[in-house]
Amino acid sequence: MIEEIMMEAEDKMHKCVEAFQGEMANIRTGRATAGMLDVVDVDVYGSRMKINQLGTINVSDAHMITIDLWDKSQMSVVEKAIVASPLGITPANDGRVIRLPIPPLSEERRKELVKVAGKHVEDAKVAIRNVRRHAVDQIKKLQKDGDLPEDDAHKRTDDVQKLTDKYTHDVDHAFAAKEKDIMEV
Repeated sequence: MIEEIMMEAEDKMHKCVEAFQGEMANIRTGRATAGMLDVVDVDVYGSRMKINQLGTINVSDAHMITIDLWDKSQMSVVEKAIVASPLGITPANDGRVIRLPIPPLSEERRKELVKVAGKHVEDAKVAIRNVRRHAVDQIKKLQKDGDLPEDDAHKRTDDVQKLTDKYTHDVDHAFAAKEKDIMEV
């Protein structure tokens, strides 16, 4: 039973870090990446699709993304979806490909993005601490019920805290890398 609690806690903490890393990937830096377009949903063929399901995305340099759609008749729909997205990018097309020029970020905008990332850090840490609290409560219940000696309960509680420290460190490390990436000119 105690091993299940430990495995469940570690699994949930790992998922918290993965979710956090997904959030970090969605925060735009001054550099063009294909992942930036993951936030754009396009209404085509009677359903919502991602752009990477509609064509080939190429990052030709740090400030330009090109989208080569397989069905050229969908260009206007894709362009409208990009304009409506939170990316703040105006697409241009030449009839063959859609070009997305990525403007450099201002210093003020960079600082805003770091604050947004900081909020995601706090959310991730709260989620990890909630997992810790749940695991510790389960351990205390086992001890109270007499299924776990006090020494073992104390050791397992320490193990849960070590897991918590490890995963919060992972979050801090990912944030530091993203902050460096955002602030890089």
